[in-house]
Amino acid sequence: MKTWFITGASRGFGLRIAQLALAQGDAVVAMARKTAAVIEELGEHPNLLAVPLDVTDEAQAQAAVATAVERFGRIDVLLNNAGFGLLGAVEEVTAEEVEAVYRTNVFGLLAVTRAVLPQMRAQRSGRILNISSIGGYRSAPGFGIYCSAKFAVEGLSEALHHELAPLGIHVTVVEPGYFRTDFLDSTSLTVSSTRISDYDGTAGATRSRAADLNHDQPGDPDKLAAVLVAFADAPNPPIRLPLGSDTIAAIEAKHASDAAILADWRSVAASTDFVSSRSG
Repeated sequence: MKTWFITGASRGFGLRIAQLALAQGDAVVAMARKTAAVIEELGEHPNLLAVPLDVTDEAQAQAAVATAVERFGRIDVLLNNAGFGLLGAVEEVTAEEVEAVYRTNVFGLLAVTRAVLPQMRAQRSGRILNISSIGGYRSAPGFGIYCSAKFAVEGLSEALHHELAPLGIHVTVVEPGYFRTDFLDSTSLTVSSTRISDYDGTAGATRSRAADLNHDQPGDPDKLAAVLVAFADAPNPPIRLPLGSDTIAAIEAKHASDAAILADWRSVAASTDFVSSRSG
């Protein structure tokens, strides 16, 4: 029996993964700002511990870990799932909106991870799954702030992957494409109230596409949840796990674009090195 420690467990991916983990006999520490929302969705279960957690509150994160270890003795899988989106051109969004995204999506993830790591290091085992996005691999008009936060998650995850592997702790950053959850609803996505007409063809077009795509996304969230529950037992897990055919296409397109840049600018890039003084 594994013990899962899941943030943002009252809906979306977090809720689905918690349900599957409980169904296969695992223990689940399910966290949300309001535990009533968790209990309402998951019900009463002997292997379920609902814990209140605002991920931006470091002391609350430490207390949640202590409660989890007291109840189940260990933490085997940390799923950093809590987060929300922000839609608007970089110039359109406010400083307050930017700070809110980073507080939850980056600093919240850091607070929870740093709270869990002493327990995993003591165990010399554990899995950390950080939910990023295809937006953490390539950015897009209208999602610049959100993508920049997910870029940060990717960078942190890469470093953690290398820092923790010698200690028996595996870290993977998960990159879903568009899945049919409530991510594009107002409960998960803040849309900037400011609109600048100069961006109508870029960020403005993304606003329209997001509205049209809502609840018509290609990805099946139940299939993603099943993949991640099984993935928690995968030997030698990769540093990145892209999920969704749209993610595959986006990664391939970025690889091709970057390869073209290197081909066109390789000599310029190499020209900035010191010239070797060694002869012969």
